Amino acid sequence: MLAAAACGGGVDEPAPTATSAPAAPSTATAISTAAATAAPTPVPTAQAPLATATPRVPVLLGTPVPQPTATPTPTATPAATAAPTAAPTATPVATVVPAEPSIASTPPQLKFSLAFGESFFDNPVDLGPYPGDRVYVVEQGGRVLLQRPGVEGQSVLLDIRDLVLRQGFEEGLLSVTLDPAFTSNGYIYAYYSAPGPRRSVLARFTVTSDVASVASRLVIVEVAQPYQNHNGGTVRFGPDGMLYLGLGDGGSGGDPDGNGQDPSTLLGTIIRLDVSGATASQPYATPSDNPQFADSLGARPEVWAYGLRNPWRMSFDPATGSLWVGDVGQGSVEEIDIVDGGGNYGWKRLEGDRCFSPSSGCSTAGAVAPVATYTHAAGNCSVAGGVVYRGSEMPALRGYYIYGDFCSGTIWALHSDLASGPIVIAETGDSILSFGVDGDGELYMLGFGPVFRASAAD
Repeated sequence: MLAAAACGGGVDEPAPTATSAPAAPSTATAISTAAATAAPTPVPTAQAPLATATPRVPVLLGTPVPQPTATPTPTATPAATAAPTAAPTATPVATVVPAEPSIASTPPQLKFSLAFGESFFDNPVDLGPYPGDRVYVVEQGGRVLLQRPGVEGQSVLLDIRDLVLRQGFEEGLLSVTLDPAFTSNGYIYAYYSAPGPRRSVLARFTVTSDVASVASRLVIVEVAQPYQNHNGGTVRFGPDGMLYLGLGDGGSGGDPDGNGQDPSTLLGTIIRLDVSGATASQPYATPSDNPQFADSLGARPEVWAYGLRNPWRMSFDPATGSLWVGDVGQGSVEEIDIVDGGGNYGWKRLEGDRCFSPSSGCSTAGAVAPVATYTHAAGNCSVAGGVVYRGSEMPALRGYYIYGDFCSGTIWALHSDLASGPIVIAETGDSILSFGVDGDGELYMLGFGPVFRASAAD
């Protein structure tokens, strides 16, 4: 996601040879493994979009299956298996409630100004609210900085540069979130790439006096990564208090290991965990209301949804609880999804609303249609998922989902109740890495170095 060739569209990493494949983890290490054997699937030529299902009405087979009570689950251990083709039997567990009725029919055009004076960052990839009218800014290199809007100068909240792998453009410290009870327990969660063997790590750190102790690290989950790219990248707590993490399909190009349609691996999924009682021996529990899938899929109990290629950025609408995801496409189509529990979002049978494998005549059965797509025309290459704006400074933008493209710098607004299609609200000309909000819900855009704050254009 973090360079033009690595934005998901563009040039994917080639499959490694037998001598260059990542080292297999030790059997004593709790890591979900994924073998890298097949060569990437060629990118299909452009074709007419498939007929899509009515948005928000997933086409999934079967009926809900009663869930067991939550049970502690150790960190991920199973090896990936060949991707099955059966559809899940779980009806998606909807988290969406009706949106606010007062969404303006037309959003405003936006302009952007430097958010923190002349303060710049090392590839800022994530931003969120922090107590004391501050925000945290995540640098891909491994630091998390505290910043006060409109003020230059910063302090270091977390520095894990010694733990972070930066070999690939899409590797590094990718996301941070605060525990819902942060003001009392001081917990923050970081999602990052690590070496020896190459893997993605979700870990908890404890903050005292605005500084996180590296020694306090508690590893929640580790997932082996067969390639440098498609690491997903967002960790967030939902309105239900559960932790959600988006993981890419493992990388290379064309999903050579078939992880997208294989929920027996954590790759290509969004997982949902209960970390409220995390300990070193039992770092998370599987929530009792996580979806169950058909036995033939062998789905991991942590899986909330699957069929994702590279969910680089995702966020919850604070007003409705809906989970919005920008899933980076292969070479033709970018997509926006509203993700419900139990959903299969189509990759790699589908890239957005088009067939990918096979390149024509694919089945859409069991796949949830995206709520919005766009192609790689006009210089587009990779979606940077954003946020539903709920701030107060731009009333006409309230209730719109804001997202952009890494290469073109175009920013769109999509009516969160899907009453109308996307509208272009800015042509920034910048490389858009991510979006974020402060404690007041005001909108920020993150580029290569600077962070910008949005306002309505005159």
